[in-house]
Amino acid sequence: MDMVSMTNEVEKRLSRAVREMRPSGIRKFFDLASGKKDVISLGVGEPDFATPSRVRDACVRALEAGRTSYTSNAGMPELREEIAGYLERSFGVRYDPAGEVLVTTGSSEGIDLALRALVEEGDEILVPSPSYISYSPIASLGGGKPVEVETRAEDGFKLTAEALERKLTPRSKVLVLCYPNNPTGAIMTREDWLPIARIAIDRNLIVISDEIYAEMTYGSRHDSIAALPGMKERTLLVSGFSKAFAMTGWRVGYACGQGALIAALLKIHQYTIMCAPTIGQIAAIESLRHAMDEKDEMIASYDRRRKLTIEAFRAMGLPCREPLGSFYVFPRIADTGLDSETFAARLLNEAGVVAVPGNAFGSSGEGHIRCCYATSPDRLQEALDRIGKFLSRI
Repeated sequence: MDMVSMTNEVEKRLSRAVREMRPSGIRKFFDLASGKKDVISLGVGEPDFATPSRVRDACVRALEAGRTSYTSNAGMPELREEIAGYLERSFGVRYDPAGEVLVTTGSSEGIDLALRALVEEGDEILVPSPSYISYSPIASLGGGKPVEVETRAEDGFKLTAEALERKLTPRSKVLVLCYPNNPTGAIMTREDWLPIARIAIDRNLIVISDEIYAEMTYGSRHDSIAALPGMKERTLLVSGFSKAFAMTGWRVGYACGQGALIAALLKIHQYTIMCAPTIGQIAAIESLRHAMDEKDEMIASYDRRRKLTIEAFRAMGLPCREPLGSFYVFPRIADTGLDSETFAARLLNEAGVVAVPGNAFGSSGEGHIRCCYATSPDRLQEALDRIGKFLSRI
């Protein structure tokens, strides 16, 4: 059998869910840019800072001491204790580190575990749009049906009770949340959450709350839906260390929730991952114990870049709602007459700047692009200048 025939045969044997899965819209533009010279990427959501030096030093000491073995499947007990203490101090949610905290390989694994544990064929998974790209594909792998819940710029891209109620059916099972939001930078306050929580309780929804950007808010503290009365019992809080502590490559996250749900996630985790990277867990412990000042300094730097980016887009004539969380802006480009994919492709080819088309994050993202301002101030300013010149040409 020749190579083409073998490729066709293998493709036929792939599951339908995998065959129908769209490639990541974020990685698509990242890969397109990889072979080009003098390209500035505002595409991938990754801090430009190195992990704090004291965290790296602690890991060097651990490696020299030979701490390279497996840990408990659920994660190091001292890390679970640190996570539980941090969440209670910062966001007012109390978890038992022994049975309600699971250390995962990044927050992405926590989301994957949760959807695999909860979703059965035909279940409807409610996903606000625009939102992070992975929720719907993962839900589909388990036979679930992702259902987009539209959020609107005029509402600050907040999830509203009215929008959620319009999408509810007897098959609605899980609500996946992402606030502070990727890609819009929107946040939800306690008052915003109250009607959503009432719906979740009344309709017996399980909530997966992706709070990876919880530390990255500007002007107000993050409010977790899990902190509301009656919500901790039905919410899985997922987060990690990648964004706020500049630890993307260490791959450490966590999932916290009701004991029976965590036990279900742990069963899958045991068979697939075994445990999160040991050195990554050591880095996470050090971060929570001794790197809070560095975290705050990085977030203050993002805030300065946030203001620079918002002002620049508005000066270009692109409407841009102020993002109050994460490290993204989501300017509207529909008035240029280009759809989001065409705009992003031309911006890359003609100006050497990578941005992600808004429709990668759901149909409600069409007419926008996502730009990450977690790059060095000089490179960010250069990228904004290039975008301004590009707009003047089109």
